[in-house]
Amino acid sequence: ANATQISREVYAVFRLFLLDQNKGNYLVLQEQNERRFHGMKLDWGFDQFLSQKVFTEASNGFLLDDTSVFGAEIFVCKERSTCKGEYLSMLKDAVMYKHVWKIDNFSKLDAEFYDSKTFISGDQKWKIQLYPKGKGNGIGTHLSLYLALADPKSLPPGSKIYADITLRILDQVNARHQFGKGNFWFSASNPEWGWWRFITLGFLSQAGMGFLSKDTCIVEAEVTVHGISNAL
Repeated sequence: ANATQISREVYAVFRLFLLDQNKGNYLVLQEQNERRFHGMKLDWGFDQFLSQKVFTEASNGFLLDDTSVFGAEIFVCKERSTCKGEYLSMLKDAVMYKHVWKIDNFSKLDAEFYDSKTFISGDQKWKIQLYPKGKGNGIGTHLSLYLALADPKSLPPGSKIYADITLRILDQVNARHQFGKGNFWFSASNPEWGWWRFITLGFLSQAGMGFLSKDTCIVEAEVTVHGISNAL
């Protein structure tokens, strides 16, 4: 349903017609009660309008030369907008943007979290958030990694951004990278998405694994914005 269908309610009484082409008369079925059309109920009608046998019998005139004539008459009783719903704009040529974040002197990181430089994907500003000692259920045992809207307050009220994301820590030695991927609706009230337990601190620092090479960690984010939803 489009935005108009979602936000509008129409109450109507209607008749449906089928022409008897032999006599020039119409078979008429009328809905006696007004029906409410809206975004979640776009159609009303008659499940048993006419039997196949009666419809195809040539003497009845409803189907002649593989042609039939239908009609409708509609009486709108009232129409109003509910002022609710959402309008979703999908991006036909969504482009994936990759942002690479090189973090030097990793062992000396002592703040709760760090932000990458801001980058743009799908006309939205983003940043990677890294918690070197974990966040939530990952505190003390894991590194936590998130993608976040860099300026969520700039979004209009009710707006949401639908994006596919991949977050990755590069294995600089063996090219066996640690990654997580998924999709999420980002908004001003839900501006970030990621993993509390992205990788264990033991595995991250394990010799020969390559996640920390010369005390440098390389983090990548791939972001593809597929749609934007706005409140009506």
